[in-house]
Amino acid sequence: MDEFRIDSHKLMYHVERVNQWLKGVDVYPIYMEVSPIGACNHRCTYCALDYMEYQPRSLDTGMLKKRLTEMGSLGVKSIMYAGEGEPLLHKDISEIINHTKGSGIDVAVTSNGVLFTDRVFEACLKSITWIKISINAACPETYSKIHRTKEEDFGKVIENISRAVRFREANKLTSTIGMQMILLPENVNEAATLARKAKDIGADYLVIKSYSQHLKSLTKKYAGFSYANYLDLNKELQKISDSRFKVVFRENAMRKLEEGRTYRQCMALPFWSYIDSGGGVWGCSAFLNDDRFLFGNINTSTFEEVWKGEKRKKALAFVEKELDIRECRKNCRMDEVNRYLWELKNPSKHVNFI
Repeated sequence: MDEFRIDSHKLMYHVERVNQWLKGVDVYPIYMEVSPIGACNHRCTYCALDYMEYQPRSLDTGMLKKRLTEMGSLGVKSIMYAGEGEPLLHKDISEIINHTKGSGIDVAVTSNGVLFTDRVFEACLKSITWIKISINAACPETYSKIHRTKEEDFGKVIENISRAVRFREANKLTSTIGMQMILLPENVNEAATLARKAKDIGADYLVIKSYSQHLKSLTKKYAGFSYANYLDLNKELQKISDSRFKVVFRENAMRKLEEGRTYRQCMALPFWSYIDSGGGVWGCSAFLNDDRFLFGNINTSTFEEVWKGEKRKKALAFVEKELDIRECRKNCRMDEVNRYLWELKNPSKHVNFI
């Protein structure tokens, strides 16, 4: 049911880049996350990056477009616009998205959807491979409490998604339009209702995912929440799925929260990176504001200069030789990639018996 491997990884589709890395080549990232703006119009109760303080800073459009052109030429294959703020708040987000695609880079967006209006999707949906709208309840009251916003935002988001789907169909676009709910004590009983609503308005999927405590987050409200008693919810949700609409219940990620890691070292840093709304390039989004993971800044250097620079070499050496991964966030963005790379580097004795 997980057509897009949302609860797994896709690094096995990039054999050439992985083989280069295995041979010791310093490869460029396949995937990047970029935060075009630090401000946000919501204050979600579960926000992992609340410690970044929603700074009203944004990436300069002209500078970013130059870097995107460069990044495409260097082999970056995809960028997700998300980050510590709401990406659609950037005044030039449609122009940035279209330029990204024009640079040969696939585009994704993670948004709360309030600003995913006709003006935005008519301008740039053609350039978006997928957009995932975070909507963590099935009714206005619960939604407003979790997103800490006005109740009317719920209706706006549902209408925006519905109108975007109709626009996509009318213009024969291929963009995937999905929704996502972080399963929390407040919304557990609304998951099935939201799934049916998502299906009714024409979304392609609804992801139900687990909360993972960020080690730097100010909020600790859900730190002890266990998913062990909620795994059976998947059976009810799969009854709503059909050939057109899918509920992706991230059971694998939920189970991993209760288990230990299968790897002893983070190996994923060469394949991805994060750019914050101030232009900082980071090895890991779980360690923003930790200078041990800061590679450089695209406001003052080209991306190539940052990626080949001494700060990045020092950061990679630290991760390889010193980092205790017990410091890391459980179920981090690259957890599945790390499991895969660890097996490649540390195969079992019977791998030839395929």
